[in-house]
Amino acid sequence: MRATPAIPPRAPERALLDVRDLHITVRGLHAVRGLSFSVRAGEALAVVGESGAGKSLTARAVLGLLPAGTEVRGSVRFDGREWVGAPQSAYRELRGRRTAFVPQDALSVLSPVHTVGDQLALAVRSVRHGSRAEATRAAVAALEQVGIADAGRRARAYPHEFSGGMRQRAVIAMAVINRPELIVADEPTTALDPTVQDRILHLLGDIRKETGAALLLVTHDLGTVAGQADSVLVMYACRPVESGPVTEVFEDPRTPYTAGLIASVPPARAPRGAGRRLPSIAGAPPSPSALPAGCAFAPRCPAADEICGTAPPEPVAAAAGRTAACHRLGALPVPLTRLFEESAA
Repeated sequence: MRATPAIPPRAPERALLDVRDLHITVRGLHAVRGLSFSVRAGEALAVVGESGAGKSLTARAVLGLLPAGTEVRGSVRFDGREWVGAPQSAYRELRGRRTAFVPQDALSVLSPVHTVGDQLALAVRSVRHGSRAEATRAAVAALEQVGIADAGRRARAYPHEFSGGMRQRAVIAMAVINRPELIVADEPTTALDPTVQDRILHLLGDIRKETGAALLLVTHDLGTVAGQADSVLVMYACRPVESGPVTEVFEDPRTPYTAGLIASVPPARAPRGAGRRLPSIAGAPPSPSALPAGCAFAPRCPAADEICGTAPPEPVAAAAGRTAACHRLGALPVPLTRLFEESAA
């Protein structure tokens, strides 16, 4: 008998962000299917998956930043208010005041013809309506907060005079300058080298702890979230695969896809013994426009069998506070990472 499909229970009203059964269709393409999660004040949730999983669309849907013509169904509640179907004027009031966005590419939000300090000051004045001098002081203080040395001088520089890491810090400063309640960071370290990536992620974590803001972190790398998130939501081919507390998911993944991601984390982040070939997931994700009839991961899964081709698996309760979507849930070897580690031995 098949387990009854389950959506994670609706979080208590204290949940700052509560997303239920989210579906996103872009130009007729069903790009996000049946996604549910919640984030409480001060909590960090990481949304993880390979390219094309629907992570960035999910992040942008939360803030009303999807392109014109995109259809959104389901529920997105921020502080108890429903935002699906809200006019852009309402979203503009929300963004900058209570929510903030950190994009992949800092240059996509920084103007090349205005100094960094002027842009930060404008963000302040658009919300607080104080004097120019007060906004300038707040801009310099925000640059200092994100670790930019000689912030007073740097505030007078233009974005092209900053390094990639400094530009990303400046964007984070712009995001937090008005002390938002929710920060949405969409792959904020993609274009940076590994050392700078770690610094940016730790910076986001420090700011979250300092301000009490919630953090929704989108990333393709499960390894980056080990010390930066409280919980994790794994996506694959537009659907949710697994969710739960980070520590529990890392120690005991319940689906082969999550296990493959964990097994492939580089040794520097998850040591697995010197001299071993790093495990990996064979193949590539399917195109959202050509998903198979059954489990989308089945063609790449070392544990797939006939049932996996029947229909997409639905998320079910896997343990307290955890969900997993796998037809063979409970019938696979433990730990699941062996499926991939043995192939790399």
